[in-house]
Amino acid sequence: MFDFIIYLFIFIFGLLVGSFLNCVIYRLEKEESFLFGRSYCPSCKKTLGAMDLIPVISFFALKGKCRYCKKKISWQYPLVELVTAFLFVFVFLYFGLGSNFLGFLFSLIFFCFLIVVFVYDLKHFLIPDKIIFPAIFLALIYNLFDLKGLLFNFLPAAFGGFIFFLIIFLISKGKWLGFGDVKLVFLLGLFLGFPNILVALFLSFTVGAIIGIGLIILKGKNLKSEVPFAPFLVLGSLIAFFWGEKILNWYLSFIVY
Repeated sequence: MFDFIIYLFIFIFGLLVGSFLNCVIYRLEKEESFLFGRSYCPSCKKTLGAMDLIPVISFFALKGKCRYCKKKISWQYPLVELVTAFLFVFVFLYFGLGSNFLGFLFSLIFFCFLIVVFVYDLKHFLIPDKIIFPAIFLALIYNLFDLKGLLFNFLPAAFGGFIFFLIIFLISKGKWLGFGDVKLVFLLGLFLGFPNILVALFLSFTVGAIIGIGLIILKGKNLKSEVPFAPFLVLGSLIAFFWGEKILNWYLSFIVY
């Protein structure tokens, strides 16, 4: 019963944080402060009340429409809230109760950055520096607690991924991926380190290729069609964070035997 209460608390906290992340995503585009100012409907600009802002519940209670102007509310809002909530629970299960609280807190904050990057790039084909640079600064500060790991693991992983993506960016003249992806890979290297960054990149390219081929077949897109790559990088990084070591050991077992 005690464990259930903790999981429920983490889940609800994740829903609330997810609601805040939706605010960040929207106001980044509008270049508005996400720390100050009341929430409002994007369509009619009506200030929203407390009953309009209950994560997930308000969306379904209002049948996915604004209470005032009846315009449809994007499914992004409940999905971001639910994804954030479940991620928070998974991170809690990964670290366990009372174990490495600082790592647990850092991972929660870092995943918040990645969720914003995922959604923003998916919507606008852009990775904001206002998200990337603070996240890099946070990762560097956190890794200073393990200076040896920073110098011999996380920084080499970051610069290795950065150089690899920079080469792709320069060769393609920015057609295959944007410079925002190059900066994002540097950030992911600081977060994942070796060898998980390799797993993340492998998964990113694999999933990206599969979905890209699917879009060509189903929606008639061609090789020149623009597809945001950051969501694939974020998805690959999430998988590598939780299961990177198991995936790598599984892969190496085929080579060894």
